[in-house]
Amino acid sequence: MKKSFLPVLATATLLAACAPTTQVPVATTPPPETQPAPAAPHWPSLAETYLADYSRRYQQLYTASAEAEWRSNIHIVPGDTANAGATARANERMAAFTGSTENITRLRQLLEHKAELTGLQVKQLETALYNAANSPQIIADVVKARIKAETQQTEKLYGFDYKYQGKSVTTNDLDELLRKEKNPARRQQLWEVSKEIGPTLKPGLLKLRDLRNQTVQALGYPDYFTYQASDYGLNRQEMMTLVRQLNDELRPLYRELHTYARYELAKQYGVKQVPDYLPASWLPNRWGQDWSSMVEVKGLDLDPVLAKKGAEWQVQQAERFYQSLGFPALPPVFYEKSSLYPLPKGADYKKNNHASAWHMNLEQDVRSLMSVEPNAEWYETTHHELGHIYYYLSYTNPEVPVLLRGGANRAYHEAMGSLMGLAARQKPFLAGLGLIDPKVKTDEMQSLLKEALGSVVFIPFASGVMSEWENSFYADNLPADQLNARWWELAKQYQGIVPPTTRGEQYLDPATKTHINDDPAQYYDYALSYVILFQLHDHIAKNILKQDPHATNYYGSQEVGAFLADIMRPGASKDWRTVLKEKTGEDLSARAMVEYFQPLMAYLKEKNKGRKYTM
Repeated sequence: MKKSFLPVLATATLLAACAPTTQVPVATTPPPETQPAPAAPHWPSLAETYLADYSRRYQQLYTASAEAEWRSNIHIVPGDTANAGATARANERMAAFTGSTENITRLRQLLEHKAELTGLQVKQLETALYNAANSPQIIADVVKARIKAETQQTEKLYGFDYKYQGKSVTTNDLDELLRKEKNPARRQQLWEVSKEIGPTLKPGLLKLRDLRNQTVQALGYPDYFTYQASDYGLNRQEMMTLVRQLNDELRPLYRELHTYARYELAKQYGVKQVPDYLPASWLPNRWGQDWSSMVEVKGLDLDPVLAKKGAEWQVQQAERFYQSLGFPALPPVFYEKSSLYPLPKGADYKKNNHASAWHMNLEQDVRSLMSVEPNAEWYETTHHELGHIYYYLSYTNPEVPVLLRGGANRAYHEAMGSLMGLAARQKPFLAGLGLIDPKVKTDEMQSLLKEALGSVVFIPFASGVMSEWENSFYADNLPADQLNARWWELAKQYQGIVPPTTRGEQYLDPATKTHINDDPAQYYDYALSYVILFQLHDHIAKNILKQDPHATNYYGSQEVGAFLADIMRPGASKDWRTVLKEKTGEDLSARAMVEYFQPLMAYLKEKNKGRKYTM
């Protein structure tokens, strides 16, 4: 200012000195009115207005998409494309909005001023930008093609007609037969039937890989796996380091379980030569992710008592459990609109038999898709799925904006469901319900073994095989002629499992797993959820109930309910690491899980004396 002002004064002085002494009237121009400087944008207000409009439209489109997806999952008619078309259109509308160029530009602009915004505003904006990366309209054609390809893949996946001994069978039927069949040759036939869908899905999956990667690359993510990991605030390398750490921590126990299973199953199937690696067809699960039905715990066989109670009782009892902890009754819409039981015999359509929970409108419309039958597996599954439902209902509150109505991270949702499944299997809990005689003598070590054959065995599959394969598939662009080879290489490395016969590239065994197709690049969610659930259970047992973690009864404990509600209520509005540290006092670690199964290690080492270890 001074440098430009001084010369003006000097000129005025000089002119005055040269002016005649006679006063001459001078016409003067009044000074222009001072214009006020434009007010600086108030970014918190601008963000709030934008988020209110965005959230309203997002919720409308989300609901329409959920309704269309629901219909596509509960009413599948081979050859009928009406549902698929409606789902594709609803998802395209959702994608066009969340990924619109206008929204991406505005979100980036607002986030440039994140220092001036509230933490809650920043979290919502970052969530919206993360959602945009899944459907950026700057490459609208690619997004549209991806949505269409996903819908077609889902139809192929759930419309497939499995045939065993000349008859159509469901995946439920195959699972039941694999749990009970003792003849190795028939087991191999069943297992091979369960894999027949793979080649049908191969072209679609390769197409989806390209489309998914291209979609997120438009917003700067190198690949789809990296994009999914970023939801945890981790990059790809950090996520893989974390899941490999879990495998390392549980490897000594898994090694004992693997050795035990090889010898016990050889005995069961009458095979004299114990194989070095487990044939996949020997295991009571299509992917070898759960071996728990190998062990029957006397006094804890729930199937006969549950068969008498019926399927409806299981769902209602799971609801009563949550109510006993202080949670409300389920809203009427749950029973009115859910699809809870298998389709009637002779139905002219199919449904997805994979259990799931749905938050239809991000408000009170909650539903579950199940095929509940009166047995122990579905008894646990109903408790698990209602864990998701009550999580939805807990964070549907005025403090949590629509965009943050999700789990603290994706694994938390699974942790809540699995935690309740674990609680519902504990002996004091079962005795309290009258499902077992409280005086019944049970082999505690066999109980612990059965649990380990479920949860510990799951970790190498979830954080090992699945996570490593999808990491290779999306991030390393695994060649199309190495897809099956890589799968079986990982199965051998992490699970000690091999196929019963040569499985060349004409097959695609990974694609027989639902999530590879329609819930991609995030199966580590389930592995992390197990670790979180054991941390939560350890805290509940020791610090709230003051009970042995192996023999708890949550039923009726309002204090346990309050502890869980505190975790559930904020949804995704609080950082998941903060939530875990605040509630349990420790960071994410397999410590509690390893400790829970520690008594089993000595037992297995004794059982495995003189046996050959191959892992």
